[in-house]
Amino acid sequence: MNLRKNLLPLITLSLALSIASSCTTPKQEVRERLNIVFIMTDDHAVQALSCYDGRYNRTPNLDRIAGEGILFARSFVSNSICAPSRAVMLTGKHSHLNGQVNNMRTFDGAQQTFPKLLQEAGYQTALIGKWHLRSDPTGFDYWNILPGQGQYYNPDFIEMGEQSRKEGYATTLTTDFALEWLNVRDVEKPFCLLVHHKAPHRTWMPDTTHLDMFEDEDFPLPDTYFDNYEGRQAAAEQKMSIIEDMDVVYDLKMLDKEEEIQTMYRKYFEGQVGRMNPKQREVWDAEYVPRIETFKKAELEGKELAEWKYRRYMTDYLRTIASVDDNVGRLMDYLEESDLLENTVIIYTSDQGFYLGEHGWFDKRFMYEESFRTPLMIRLPGEDGVTGKLSQLVQNIDLAPTMLDLAGVEVPEDMQGVSLVPLMMSDPPSDWRKALYYHYYEYPNEHMVKRHYGIRTGRYKLIHFYYDIDTWEFFDLEKDPQEMRNLIGDPDYEAVIDSVKQELYGLKEYYRDTIPDDYFLKEPQQ
Repeated sequence: MNLRKNLLPLITLSLALSIASSCTTPKQEVRERLNIVFIMTDDHAVQALSCYDGRYNRTPNLDRIAGEGILFARSFVSNSICAPSRAVMLTGKHSHLNGQVNNMRTFDGAQQTFPKLLQEAGYQTALIGKWHLRSDPTGFDYWNILPGQGQYYNPDFIEMGEQSRKEGYATTLTTDFALEWLNVRDVEKPFCLLVHHKAPHRTWMPDTTHLDMFEDEDFPLPDTYFDNYEGRQAAAEQKMSIIEDMDVVYDLKMLDKEEEIQTMYRKYFEGQVGRMNPKQREVWDAEYVPRIETFKKAELEGKELAEWKYRRYMTDYLRTIASVDDNVGRLMDYLEESDLLENTVIIYTSDQGFYLGEHGWFDKRFMYEESFRTPLMIRLPGEDGVTGKLSQLVQNIDLAPTMLDLAGVEVPEDMQGVSLVPLMMSDPPSDWRKALYYHYYEYPNEHMVKRHYGIRTGRYKLIHFYYDIDTWEFFDLEKDPQEMRNLIGDPDYEAVIDSVKQELYGLKEYYRDTIPDDYFLKEPQQ
């Protein structure tokens, strides 16, 4: 059903709103078709957004979107890995239907996506920044993308098929190009602009303007940092441990000029640093050379080395987010100064969550909360737009239907997600979903996270790891939010586990995930 007719009352004086425990009542009617600005980062953990979690840093510009809009407290992905998440958001379909099950496949750009549907409805569409889907973007009037993962410093961009190197820092350049497009767009048409940042993806290389942040910050270790993975075979066999697998040079910047620190990925990081111009390199070395010298002299081992790695990782990760926050502020300021905030929806999310030392990890992939959960904030137009916090279970399959609904475009029946617009009304639907489905396929791979699928309800989570193992995990998230105790085999939970397992099989059928477990064993020829 097209809910545009319900959205208009949502943002007029006539509707009294009640979202969660607090809200404001809008005063301004939107008379034109809504513009959409969709901002997505890569690997942004909710723990690193101060509107979600104030332990680590402050993100005032991102918090502004949440404060002037709606924060979705329980937002999740369907496959926690970069390319599949992007394909899900474009298509509104789970990975097994859109075909992008892992990072190695090439996205089928001929299939239906929300930008194509917006184009057909008269919208201008543009994509700036990270794409990571191998095929050229389709459904966009303009695109300017980073090839592959992209580079932080002096990156190449591919503008409508033409590749060239750009001087500067990726997060700032992505914003620059987005603002340039906004300045030359056809002002007679509504627009949908996708701003996709590389940050804070590995290797977490901060801008030179943020190298003084979090100086010697004593980040407390997560409670589960030294997890022994008892009762969780897949967790025990992964290869994304900060202690064991994080590369001291590639990840932690200990690129010594004497070349005494030799690691597996040193050459890759040399290439990244080698892209810097002399001025950038001078500022970079002023920060890192003294740290390298101190590290070498300390000769850290055991627990001390494990703790040093965590704090070094956190410092650079949070510094890259500072640049994201600054540039979101630039974009928001432009929209405000151009009187576009009055008719523009702003959406912020990430392609998945990330581990900030929980279970001793970095990266994502697992269905455990830290990587399964992702930030999502939506700011509706007007100075007094709808605000609040929502706790319903939402997923990235819902983003395409939501943007179509906001634009007044019919949501195709074959999209598996549902519009979030009804949740933002005074009387949210009582039949909203009670459980989420997840499926991860990218194994074997660098981090060796096993293939698995599962279900998350409001309280419970059930996961089946398969392919070269056959193990189940069940967690009571109310009693064990850190997911440390696998309850499979616990007689007190036997009936509950059986019930949730039936729900899982029901979701597999509902989402048409009937593909045999070994179907994606071999990758197609590219």
